[in-house]
Amino acid sequence: MPSRDDIFKQQSPWGSPPGGDGNGSGRRTSPPNIDDLIRKAQGKIGKIFPGGKAGGKKPIALGIIILLILWALSGLYRVLPDEQGVVLRFGKFTQTTQPGLNYHLPFPVERVLTPKVTKVNRIDVGFRSASDTGRTSGVDDVPEESLMLTGDENIVNIDYSVFWVIKDAGKFLFKIQSPVVTVKAAAETAMREVIAKSRLQPILTEGRSKIEAETQTIMQGLLDEYESGIQITQVQTQKADPPDEVIDAFRDVQAARADMERSKNEAEAYQNDVIPRARGEAAKILQEAEAYKKQVVAEAEGEASRFVAIYNEYAKAKKVTQERMYLETMEKVLADIDKVIIDKSSGAGVVPYLPLPELRSKEKKQ
Repeated sequence: MPSRDDIFKQQSPWGSPPGGDGNGSGRRTSPPNIDDLIRKAQGKIGKIFPGGKAGGKKPIALGIIILLILWALSGLYRVLPDEQGVVLRFGKFTQTTQPGLNYHLPFPVERVLTPKVTKVNRIDVGFRSASDTGRTSGVDDVPEESLMLTGDENIVNIDYSVFWVIKDAGKFLFKIQSPVVTVKAAAETAMREVIAKSRLQPILTEGRSKIEAETQTIMQGLLDEYESGIQITQVQTQKADPPDEVIDAFRDVQAARADMERSKNEAEAYQNDVIPRARGEAAKILQEAEAYKKQVVAEAEGEASRFVAIYNEYAKAKKVTQERMYLETMEKVLADIDKVIIDKSSGAGVVPYLPLPELRSKEKKQ
């Protein structure tokens, strides 16, 4: 089995073990060479004191002071915006520093690592992409990771990816042994817990976003409990299908359900079309009947009122009322009838006939 340093070299975002000389940014914080500093100091002292030799106690003290100053200045270091500084005192983690110019006690008391913390790392669970397997294309399924039992006792084949960044470089380097293995184990645990509480149908259709959110929340809780210094940025579902052995039968069932839903929707559409029209027709008939009822009642009441009024007048003056009623009736009866009037008191008893209707019709034709 590979050692922790070998795993870290393969999996660490900066390719250097926690106890190594790398600082995660490609720069090395190796200690200054004391012999070179002494030679440079002696050369400078020789230039200050003529004769080329730095004899006596005073030049030696000055050289020591210069060396101490250079040694103290070697503790200055800069942390880039995409890095965090991890200060080690005699190899033990002491603090984390933020981007900018910082200072630590010079070597060999303290040294600093500056790992990249903004790089987004990805871990695939349930499948291996071409880049992971060394091929140019294709995806390999990993059933032992992707097959899970749902809450309604079905099996689902789910592939997903986890994206994460370093939140606290100090905890990331020294609180967990293998970050990639830890994140992957937490991802499997969280996803299996969520799937075990969910039904198959929502997992395959509209429930993926909810499953991703719940998985991310559970993962983050586990990693924070481990003090891993890792922040989960996203859980992305790549595939969610029934097992390969039953996927054809499952698709037939899905097609049948789709046909059922379509037929149901068509029936509901027909119902929504027929029922309102029938209700409208019924309301129209009721309104027409109500109007006819009011018309008949009003006419009957009017006739009754007219009869009562005539009767009251008749009771007051019977002869006059009878004559008026007779004249009104004859007016209605004879209104559209051609009439010839003969006056009995004239001459031979016959008035010369004047065809007034024929004359009127001729006038209209002209």
